[in-house]
Amino acid sequence: MNTRTIVLMGVGHTNAEVVLKWTKDPIKNCRLVCISKFPFATYSGMLPGTLGNDFSPDEMQIPLQPLIEQAGADLILDDVISLDSETSTIYFASHSPVTFDALSVGIGSVPAGWDKFDSPNIVPIKPMQTFIDRFDHRFKHCEKTLGHACSVTIVGGGVAGVELAFCVQKRMSHHFSNDSVQIRIVTSGDEIAGGMSKHSRRVIRRLMSERSIDIITGFHVTSTTDDTVLDQDGRSVSADVVLWATQATAPPILNKLGLPVDGSGFLATEPNLKTIAKDRPIFAVGDCGTIIADPAPKAGVYAVRQAPVLWHNLQATLRGESLNEFHPQKGFLKILNTGDGKALLQYHGISFHARWCWKLKSWIDKSFVRKFKNTKN
Repeated sequence: MNTRTIVLMGVGHTNAEVVLKWTKDPIKNCRLVCISKFPFATYSGMLPGTLGNDFSPDEMQIPLQPLIEQAGADLILDDVISLDSETSTIYFASHSPVTFDALSVGIGSVPAGWDKFDSPNIVPIKPMQTFIDRFDHRFKHCEKTLGHACSVTIVGGGVAGVELAFCVQKRMSHHFSNDSVQIRIVTSGDEIAGGMSKHSRRVIRRLMSERSIDIITGFHVTSTTDDTVLDQDGRSVSADVVLWATQATAPPILNKLGLPVDGSGFLATEPNLKTIAKDRPIFAVGDCGTIIADPAPKAGVYAVRQAPVLWHNLQATLRGESLNEFHPQKGFLKILNTGDGKALLQYHGISFHARWCWKLKSWIDKSFVRKFKNTKN
């Protein structure tokens, strides 16, 4: 029997779960190939905590080689440059082309708009694998050059921007007193932490006021200098470091795959996660895909819950069987790190800000990463 090939492009939340399932129950007469630009995956839920020194960098990272070796799979560390969907062939910058019988694209998203500006003070949150190193490099440069605490402006008022503000302040407090650290959030929207309840947003604003973290709404960044950002009305704020954490947009590589996309550039899929490209055995999962009939916010919880559907559908594709559909849940547990040994937990409109919330979040996050590091157990 000829050996068939399943390829996972990107080893994010969904595809990593498939690797784990493969380790426990590999598909017979089938080769698994995993593609990544980096030798490790970064768990996004632990990034703010790692920035705030709650975790070590190793704790949020999943080394790919041991995980993929235990699955009996192959790992390609290279940049994908194009895809020929007619011949089911992936082309790389350096590696030889790979053909597939089924492909899952799970390469995440990037923050919108940062690439329009050419300024050394901008540090986009993606790729997460290098974010903290890039932040520290810029921070140390400013510390050495300025001789005083840097001003940090976070562009983006979503939950990611809020967590960054709290955790950056905690990280910088190891170098400077809190009253000498200037941190602010600027957002083009009218409110911060969209998707959170009114009560949760009030708690967030109170905490930020207590910690002298400024919030500027209606601020759409139009230009930057080495130490400022400016908006459409000519307002400017100091910004020795600009952390870019705006809403998710499609990574540029998706434009090179030649597959149908939605209005934001994400791969357009059916409810079964298969791209709407006719008769192509290609799936798009996590942030990089959008179910056209039932779009959901770009959030890691959806990526994790897509894994069982993807696992079934990859096997069904090889067998010529019917595919299952993924139906996004309408609400889920949200836990936001507030950088003070506590977290803000929200579920179905009820919210708490307490240490036990942080302990719960830490346990959930560590447990998620641990299962990819202990696949023999």
